[in-house]
Amino acid sequence: MESKTDTANTAPIAPRAARNKSVTGTRWWVAGLFLLPALVLLGSLVVYPIGYSIWRSLYDADGSGFVGLENYGDIFTNDATLTAVRNTAIWVAVAPALVTALGLIFAVLTERVRWGTAFKLIVFMPMAISMLAAGIIFRLVYEADPDQGVANAIVTSVHDAFVDASVYPKARPNAQASDLKASGGGSFTSTGTVSPGTPALLPLVGIAPNKLPGTPEDAKAAGDSGSGISGTVWLDFKLGGGGTKGQVDPGEKALEGVKVEAVKDGKVVASATSGADGTFSLSADADGAQLRLPGSNFAAAYSGIDWLGPTLVTPAIIGSYTWMWAGFAMVLIAAGLAGVDRNLLEAARVDGANEWQVFRRVTVPLLAPVLVVVLVTLMINVMKVFDLVYIIAPQPSQDDANVLALQLFLSSFGGGGNYGVGSAIGVILLLLVLPVMFVNLRRLRKERQR
Repeated sequence: MESKTDTANTAPIAPRAARNKSVTGTRWWVAGLFLLPALVLLGSLVVYPIGYSIWRSLYDADGSGFVGLENYGDIFTNDATLTAVRNTAIWVAVAPALVTALGLIFAVLTERVRWGTAFKLIVFMPMAISMLAAGIIFRLVYEADPDQGVANAIVTSVHDAFVDASVYPKARPNAQASDLKASGGGSFTSTGTVSPGTPALLPLVGIAPNKLPGTPEDAKAAGDSGSGISGTVWLDFKLGGGGTKGQVDPGEKALEGVKVEAVKDGKVVASATSGADGTFSLSADADGAQLRLPGSNFAAAYSGIDWLGPTLVTPAIIGSYTWMWAGFAMVLIAAGLAGVDRNLLEAARVDGANEWQVFRRVTVPLLAPVLVVVLVTLMINVMKVFDLVYIIAPQPSQDDANVLALQLFLSSFGGGGNYGVGSAIGVILLLLVLPVMFVNLRRLRKERQR
């Protein structure tokens, strides 16, 4: 006979049908059937490519010979790949921090202006543009010619506002009718000396009459200036030809604004600037001196900055990336900022904190979780950057802007044909991304536990 105690301690056995169901009440095979398409896609598009890349990285270029870790050794001994590693490190260190900082600034400032929504729309709009289109846009922005590149158009405009540009950058003396000779630094100095009563003639060529700036007047032969020295600077050429070389002929144009110096024993004793009719007048101190046209008269026009040269190509491309992704950071940070308790900010102000202290000691710490999300997301993103570098960097400086994703493409498909090295670079990129992803997942798990 069974005791009551044995009966009480005996747990009821669940029916077989119940044991075959999941916690949601669905049979395991039904749940597996619904998950099968996702598992197949995950295996074929993620797991298999990763496994194949690891296997392929252990073989030579054509995959016929096992080379072990030799491809990984080549990565850290090849100059092009080392440059790519260095530039990728620069990208990871600079771009995410810069974009996050700008996003934070935009998010905080747009809360205080009426047109904040419109500003956010403008800043976020580049996110709607593909990397390809953005690369083409900034390739034009960084064009060296100021007439085409926006960046150099702005730089040259600012430069010319503070520095006088040369008026006749392509002019040069008429060698057949003048004793002016090149004397270094772009300047030209006469071989003979000048004296009162004999006007100095300084004919120049190298510019088409219809290309002269402004509306130049006809040149005028200088008159006698008494004890001083007079002369004329003019364009010794006119459309249709004719006239005598070295003489001021009717119809030939004056060159206004040309600086003329009188030099004795290497020292400037007098100077003047040609007028609208091309004439100039020097003091009596110029008697017996040589005349010099300084190089500033003929210096090439300032053409701006070589944005896509070897030195600045990587910062320039990071600038274009910042333009694209600042809106992304701003929107996420603004969403986090909307959830900040305003009472904390007001309490800090009541306690005597200024706006900078409120921002640094209250706003930023409260937004720390959001800032970490943005920073980590951008770090993963910049490790894969390829389009902007490939499109913006011109061929001569592409090696200087190289990154790992671009080197992977060049090694495998861009003429290198070495799929072993390309696969090894892909594996290294995966290994670099994994720690960042691990930190992000761990942070998300902690957030859920809260």
